Order: sequence, then C-alpha cells, then structure tokens
Amino acid sequence: MLFVVSPAKNLDYQSAAPTTEYSVPELLDDAEQLVNICKQLSPQELGSLMKISDKLAGLNAARFAEWQRPFTPENAKQAMFAFNGDVYTGLEANTLSPAAITYSQTHMRILSGLYGVLKPLDLMQPYRLEMGTRLANEAGKNLYEFWADRVTNKLNEALVEAKSDVLINLASNEYFKSVNTKLLAAPIITPVFKDTKNGELKIISFYAKKARGMMARYILETKPTTVKELSLFNAAGYVFDSSASSEKELVFCREEQ
Repeated sequence: MLFVVSPAKNLDYQSAAPTTEYSVPELLDDAEQLVNICKQLSPQELGSLMKISDKLAGLNAARFAEWQRPFTPENAKQAMFAFNGDVYTGLEANTLSPAAITYSQTHMRILSGLYGVLKPLDLMQPYRLEMGTRLANEAGKNLYEFWADRVTNKLNEALVEAKSDVLINLASNEYFKSVNTKLLAAPIITPVFKDTKNGELKIISFYAKKARGMMARYILETKPTTVKELSLFNAAGYVFDSSASSEKELVFCREEQ
C-alpha cells in the first residue's frame, strides 16, 4: 500500500532524528531551479508572494540564500523528522520503530512545493514554499504548472516499488491537486475524518490533519495490504462509518471531544 501526505509549515531542525539512515531527493535538480528563482526575490517580494509577515519573509529569504548542494546530514535533515505540523503531531515519527521507518521509505511519500515528492528519509534543507504559491517559472505561472506530471510520474514509480494497486490520499486538497489523477496508475482512496460538534458531524481542520497523521502511523505500524484492513483504524476514538463511505472514500467519525 502506498500513501501520500502533505508537508508542514513548521519545521524542527533542533532535535536529532532517531536514525542516521538517509536518502537524497530524486527531484533535486528541479528544486534547485525553484530556489534560484526565489533567491532573486527580495524579502518584501517573498512576503507578498507567500502572504506572510515581514519576519517570516526575512527568515525564508535567508533560507533560500543559504540553500546549497550537496545535501549532507550536517546541512539537512530527513523530511519525516524535519516537518512539525498537525499531521506530524499525529504521526509521531520520532517514536516509530526502526522497522516502521524502513517500511516508510517504500510506502510513504510527502508532496512538497519545493521538492515535488519526498521519501521520508530524504534529506531536506529548511524552506517554505507551499504548493499553491503563484511563483512564476519557465513552465508557467505557478507550481502546479512547474511540477506538471513529474509528481505523478514519481508516484507511479513508487506504486511499482511498493507493489501497490491503490494510492491512499492523506494529503490536503492543495497538495493533492499536484497529482494528475488521469495519469496515475492506481485508483485513489481518500480517508475522511469527521468530528461531532454541536450535534453535527463535520470536518474540523485541526482534528482532520492530526487524524491523517495517525492514519499514516497506523499504516506504517500495521502494514495493511487491503482497504478492508485500513477500515479497522480506530485511533483517538475514530470509528469507520460504512454507511457514509464509498469505494473512493473511507469515512471515520467520532463523538464530540
């Protein structure tokens, strides 16, 4: 089974990763093209482009200026342990077993605005460049046009490597839009997480992101081979709702927290 997740805006480059194993991003030449474009932008231009504060714009201008090859454990960190947002709070990557970490290299991919597609142990230098950013480039006016089918091609290669006949989508809409679903060599199944609030079931962003991370951890730990096994996920009170689910969506619900 192969699954994809989104990256995170928050990063952790202070704590040590639980493994010294690492790999190198396969689309690093493409990433360098984007970095070179961003290096030409002033902090003010970056701030306007990314809709971030002056302080964050300055930080990310410095990151682009310092970005350099080759990637080494001294100047970069494995992606799965560098991201630090809600999804990764649910994933709790630092406490995964060595076997689960090894399994992740074949069965998990992280979609990225700068790196395209990352394996969990791919070394990554710090950045902020969301997939929805309208960064003009030689291929077009935004990152979707820049990555075009390259993301999809890498996912198709990963499907073969994982011997997976399905892609589990645990990414946000912003990031999954980078996948050309018409060219993808497998059907897509999207887990959906709903919480009861004021007597009504709804998707609450914070909870849903964390639940996607918990589902990612569940896959890495239990190594399911069928969609039916995936429906057995029940972390943090979520329960599979067969009546609300379909061939393309697995709906999990829980009571108000």
